[in-house]
Amino acid sequence: MNKHIAIYVRVSSKSQDQRSQIIDLEKWASTQDGEIVWYRDKFSGKTMDRPSWNKLVMAMESGNVSKVVCWRLDRLGRTAKGLTALFDDLIAKKIGLFSLRDCLDLSTPAGRLMANVLASVAAYETEVRAERVLAGQAVARANGKTWGGSKAGRQITVSDEQKSQVLSMQGEKIAKIARTVGLTRPTVYRLIRQSQSSSLSLK
Repeated sequence: MNKHIAIYVRVSSKSQDQRSQIIDLEKWASTQDGEIVWYRDKFSGKTMDRPSWNKLVMAMESGNVSKVVCWRLDRLGRTAKGLTALFDDLIAKKIGLFSLRDCLDLSTPAGRLMANVLASVAAYETEVRAERVLAGQAVARANGKTWGGSKAGRQITVSDEQKSQVLSMQGEKIAKIARTVGLTRPTVYRLIRQSQSSSLSLK
């Protein structure tokens, strides 16, 4: 059975561009022998349930993948729990993992230690980002800025920062996301549906 190298690319929202990752990954891919298959998602890293990632998992389960390659480790996920479970699964299946920016090799003890450290860092950065958004909104509210309250039938204007935060919090309760980001629940539902629809169109 011929195995392929799986290159995984992920951004969190439509406003983000995959090109910065793809340029480096294409350079790396040009030096490799054998078949290479690209998997691309526009989805939050807080969940491991993503359309193209699920396809990659199926390929790994079928024994068709020799190595998983990403631009940076946080492109695979942003929760320590999800990433460490992934590392264990890759090791058990004897599938390699290489991260360009992190220079990570999961086949060595030092690489496995570094992988778990980076997983914790990715989770920490996600929490810090959420705290910064909350702090910024608190300042805005203190200065009289409000969100929501639009007339029925008119969509609320959503900033790129709010959209990115909504997508990064997928998996949380909608009410909690709405309170955190300062949007109505229908708007949060709409943003998540739009993100999922765009992800499905990439299949």
